[in-house]
Amino acid sequence: MNTARFTVDGGAGTQTAALTFGGETATAITGNTESWNGYVWTEVNDLNTSRKELSGEGTSTSALAVGGDTGSLTAVVESWNGTSWTEVADLNTARSLTASTGADNTSALVFGGKTPPTTGATELFNGTNWTEVNDLNTARTILGGTGIATSSLAFGGNPVPNAPGATELWNGTNWTNQNSFNTGRDGLSGSGTATLALAFGGYTTTSSAATEEWYGDGLLTDVIESS
Repeated sequence: MNTARFTVDGGAGTQTAALTFGGETATAITGNTESWNGYVWTEVNDLNTSRKELSGEGTSTSALAVGGDTGSLTAVVESWNGTSWTEVADLNTARSLTASTGADNTSALVFGGKTPPTTGATELFNGTNWTEVNDLNTARTILGGTGIATSSLAFGGNPVPNAPGATELWNGTNWTNQNSFNTGRDGLSGSGTATLALAFGGYTTTSSAATEEWYGDGLLTDVIESS
């Protein structure tokens, strides 16, 4: 990337067309946004509100940047149209370290995070407003998530040992507990859909390279670890 940073939890898109936004450099919280075309990163228009520990969903041309930490927790949500960020309706609950899923900037689900305390609060976005819906069964933060607003998977998270491998499936109305990870962890990433997903990396009592595959049948299978 053009700007080195960490706690970059905001991202959207695919391996050939992606967007990354927010985070923290060695000296400041940033709103820096970069677009990936499959070959190189290009700096584009920054977030209006610089923040770290936010979440994101959507595509490289239609995305949402959700919540985060500006130095204090924020409920700010911004919508990306492929060129610039526009502030839209705030979350009902300000928080950071959430997971967000969705197809684009008009439909999203955000869940978990730090308010404080750790929360299982879940909110649904219809393109205009956020509505509080049924909470996760296990409140947690720095969790992974993948899917769309009507069909999502939540996995992993903190606090350890209460939720390190907890996996839940969202059907558009409720969260249902599924089989837990083989390697419980937080601070991980994931990709895919609610029925076919990968979960990789994270932290147990040390950095983890564990990778697991979800088939949507209640089974989590270890695959080759990252290196």
